[in-house]
Amino acid sequence: MKKYLLFVSHSYAYSILRPIQEEIWRRGDDVAWYIEDSSPLFLRENEKQLKTIKDVMDYNPYAIFAPGNYIYDFFPGIKVEVFHGLYYKRTDYGDHYKIRGFFDIYCTTSGLFTPTFKELEAKHRFFKVYETGWSKFDSYTIPKSDDVDNGVNIIYAPTFTKKLNSTEDLYPQIVSLIQQKNWNWFFSFHPKMDNETSDRYRDLAETYSNVTFCDTEDKLPLYQKADVMLSDTSSVIYEFLWFYKPVVTYKNTFPANHLLDIDNPEILGDTIEKALQHPADLMENIKQFMDQVHPFRDGKASVRILDAVDDFAANYKGKIKKKPLNLFRKLKLRKKAGYFPFGSRYKAIN
Repeated sequence: MKKYLLFVSHSYAYSILRPIQEEIWRRGDDVAWYIEDSSPLFLRENEKQLKTIKDVMDYNPYAIFAPGNYIYDFFPGIKVEVFHGLYYKRTDYGDHYKIRGFFDIYCTTSGLFTPTFKELEAKHRFFKVYETGWSKFDSYTIPKSDDVDNGVNIIYAPTFTKKLNSTEDLYPQIVSLIQQKNWNWFFSFHPKMDNETSDRYRDLAETYSNVTFCDTEDKLPLYQKADVMLSDTSSVIYEFLWFYKPVVTYKNTFPANHLLDIDNPEILGDTIEKALQHPADLMENIKQFMDQVHPFRDGKASVRILDAVDDFAANYKGKIKKKPLNLFRKLKLRKKAGYFPFGSRYKAIN
């Protein structure tokens, strides 16, 4: 029986890693979670948590999966980057390709990203790249529940990045639309959103019956229920577009014909109305675009990810160039984890 570890540093990791867990269970293998204290604990009753570094060392995983930018180098096992977003033309787009020296495998989401990662693989020679699709989308192939949705449902999912954030500019117009339109609003904010902004929108949910502030880390039911997404330059735009549904954006950094982008809050209501009509040209643009960004729609990204680990173990582990020493980054992470082999070795995570 193989043992696998799921590494969580932010709440968004759960929905990305759970499809991998399901495939591990389907294969009859074992899987556990290691959750940094920077992340909330959202484990379910049937999920196993390793609470200390010693627990992880004793568990001795065959492979570790992380959606973030780092993983502890001293953890045993093949280290796999599965990414925490699609990153299509974000302002941090270049950061998507930054090689930090922690991973053995990079699992790319589509042919848009694979060529650049293959070039980096040839340059650095200490990791391998596999085009697998994004594990999070495996759960998106699950049929929608039979619950009846009443009325129009709008999900508002802004970015937390201050200079790109729409929450201030759009607030008065959103309040006006809440009051004037018979629409249901769902506010879905990034866990890094500042508390002042979150609280301001929470107050709207407490004031109006057609507003819900959503704290759940599982956004799938929201995406399935919503008719339109309102955003700015958040990466979740591309998660929602996977459903071939329209997105209205405010001052998007990379406006394109698959989005209804505006720069004037006064036309927000009219633009949402247009999105609800599903214009034929817009819907075709969305489909063509998403078929490039994430062509896999078979729900088997996790299958390909685990197969990639097996291929790496059989053909490349111990046979390619060693990862760089990377002392500064490693020391920072060891300090964060409280792991020093020659001192107080293990730190418990509550």
